[in-house]
Amino acid sequence: MNILHHAEETEFRDEVRAFVEGHLPADISSKVLGHRHLIRDDYVRWQRILYQKGWGAPIWPKAHGGTGWSPIQRLIFEIECFRAGAPRPVLFGLNMIGPVLMKYGSEAQKARFLPRIAPMEDFWCQGYSEPGAGSDLAALKTRAIRVGDKYVVTGQKIWTTFAHWADWMFCLVCTDPDAKAQESISMLLIDMKSPGIRVQPIVTLDGGSDINEVFLDGVEVPLENLVGVENKGWTYAKYLLGHERTGIVGVGHCRRELRQLKHYASQTMDGYGQSLLQSGRIRDKVAQLEMELMALEMMLLKTIRQDAGEKQGPEVSVLKIRGSELQQQIAMVQLEVIGPDAWPFSPAWLQPGVVQPVSGPQWAAPAAAAYFDMRKASIYGGTTEVQKNIISKIVLGL
Repeated sequence: MNILHHAEETEFRDEVRAFVEGHLPADISSKVLGHRHLIRDDYVRWQRILYQKGWGAPIWPKAHGGTGWSPIQRLIFEIECFRAGAPRPVLFGLNMIGPVLMKYGSEAQKARFLPRIAPMEDFWCQGYSEPGAGSDLAALKTRAIRVGDKYVVTGQKIWTTFAHWADWMFCLVCTDPDAKAQESISMLLIDMKSPGIRVQPIVTLDGGSDINEVFLDGVEVPLENLVGVENKGWTYAKYLLGHERTGIVGVGHCRRELRQLKHYASQTMDGYGQSLLQSGRIRDKVAQLEMELMALEMMLLKTIRQDAGEKQGPEVSVLKIRGSELQQQIAMVQLEVIGPDAWPFSPAWLQPGVVQPVSGPQWAAPAAAAYFDMRKASIYGGTTEVQKNIISKIVLGL
């Protein structure tokens, strides 16, 4: 699908494509396109290449060192990066806490933290979910007690992506247990090197350990690390989640993986010597996925082209649901196409330079891991069930 309607958009696409293809390190793109695990340095290295170009903060205004790009330029940039095999952006700093600090942070916080986000001098993680407060985030129990010029934080966070690499965590805590749930929450910026923090990895189905449990035992946080006003954290959390959900729709990811699917299908033969891409059943599934991706792109374009000051409506939740479902569906058809060659799987095969000791193409076995990994797409950023509740409330008044 061609999303470009103007010559300047085509020129911008060509500029981005040429830069990304010319500067993305081959060792990183080979890992990404081969569905292999990345390390912290892969994310940091690529982000700093973009930063040196002046493209480190696509959604930020120029006043804060951003690109000042239009929504359509940001979408073009995302698609071209994914197309070339760039890592999925680490959004916790750029798309989440960065915009929150611009809107609600103190001048001291803006001066201290914002300049370090785009060059990834600080690696951020998100302290939201807890064992008893995932979809029902307002039920969080992590407690922050004010003692003199600091808060003392005790509790547990879970599903904390990249906590094992992070320098800082923006964290929701309860600062008034006697108040109504949404009026008891504050947002703190916590140094991950603080005494009392313990990070424990959670090994996922694909053998990765990017998500973690974070235990906070009497962690001291200076008062100046409170974002905005005490007990107003729910307002900031909702503002942040709006940025998160539009940032994880996954159009660029879907485009790349659909292209990979076509490649797999063209290289895999049926019992009659024809490629599966020529098979009616697989061809129809690929066509259906392509049409659904076109529909998703059209809705995303309509949403991002709306006036910047317009309040985001239920479209954000619809985009989150469809983006998650489509990423999962593409991974499932990839697995179907590869068939028995994807059955044997060892997490060790996802490491760079490791050759899978089985028959079949080298790209076959990691597809199973990619399928496993995408099962979480309908959970992070607000589960599908929660998004449907939001839609039913706003659209149907239920």
